[in-house]
Amino acid sequence: MRGSRSLTPFAMAVVALMAVADTASAHRRDEYLQAARIAVESDRIDVALDLTPGIDVAASVMSDMDRDGDGALSAAEQQSYAARVAAAVSLDLDGRFLRVDTVAATFPTMTTFRRGEGTIELRLRAPMPALAEGRHQLAFRNGERRDVSVYLANALVPENDRVSITGQRRDPAQSALVIEFISATDAVGPPMSLLGGLAGVAALGALLVRSGSRARG
Repeated sequence: MRGSRSLTPFAMAVVALMAVADTASAHRRDEYLQAARIAVESDRIDVALDLTPGIDVAASVMSDMDRDGDGALSAAEQQSYAARVAAAVSLDLDGRFLRVDTVAATFPTMTTFRRGEGTIELRLRAPMPALAEGRHQLAFRNGERRDVSVYLANALVPENDRVSITGQRRDPAQSALVIEFISATDAVGPPMSLLGGLAGVAALGALLVRSGSRARG
């Protein structure tokens, strides 16, 4: 069972990397590439969102960020743009919208942007509510700059066995992705029935030791 389970995440990772490479090479110049990688974990949902404007649209993207037009990005302008992108991203778990926060943001220099080589790296996070054991669906949507953007969206392999990805469904533009997964309870230590049996054996052993001591006495 472990072998069959590990094959699917590996195949998913390979397909995701191939899709990112193919789309990046085909849409670098005249489109805004937005590649999202979504990690569904037992306590959180992490979104790694990489934004790469091609050289033909870089000026438009820079004007969105550089509000005062001074040719540089201040810390406040970076935070403002990261918040704008985060607001355009939505996560819906079983019909329940989750709060999406920005946990990290990295911006390249404006010179790199002008060459069409700069990538903004955003790391977003939403806390995972308590889940019942069984099947669930997470819907991801990205609505930032639909006029010039191309999108990628893929689920990452979970870090632990409590979450198992069972399927992914995308819209044609890949701006929306539904991740189907199964949540399981923690398997910490042996089952309670086994613990109860071991406790019974220990108690019986202690009783026999005490009985033997009385008999020798």
